[in-house]
Amino acid sequence: MSRIAIPSVEQSPVASKPLLDAVHKQLGVVPNLMKLVGNSPAALEGYLSLNGALAKGVLSVQLRERIALAIAEYNGCDYCLSAHTYLSTHVAKIDAAEIDAARDAYSADAKTRAALQFARRVAAERGRVSEADLASLRAAGFDDASVVEIVLNVALNVLTNYINNVAQTDVDFPHVTRKAA
Repeated sequence: MSRIAIPSVEQSPVASKPLLDAVHKQLGVVPNLMKLVGNSPAALEGYLSLNGALAKGVLSVQLRERIALAIAEYNGCDYCLSAHTYLSTHVAKIDAAEIDAARDAYSADAKTRAALQFARRVAAERGRVSEADLASLRAAGFDDASVVEIVLNVALNVLTNYINNVAQTDVDFPHVTRKAA
């Protein structure tokens, strides 16, 4: 059971309702994460704005979902692992082997692997990556815009990992648990 209230859409603050309605129109449901964050209309607006902006960026949905999986695994967030496994399968159309590999910051594709390993380093080093880390990413073919977006995708996923870990948000996707450490 969640440690922070997850109101229904109808019980949400008035300012959150139009945002939650937009989520419903886009996804067909309002996931518990959105209702939880909707306890603060400002937080929900901020999260949705950053998420929406990054969706228009240079990184593909497949890479963004893989980053989400790598960071959720790193932070031990079962809610995000569950949500992004579902989204990776049904929206990004990533196969099961690549979904599993992404959780370990790995991919059979060298460019994707470089991005995932960099993303994991960003999380592990709290952004204090080395020159070699950045050089490896650039050598794999990522430009400055891509580097910025990888870092912001890490930050966005850390945000959701942390709120879900604090709240112990009830998982409303097919449940996926983190791998044994």
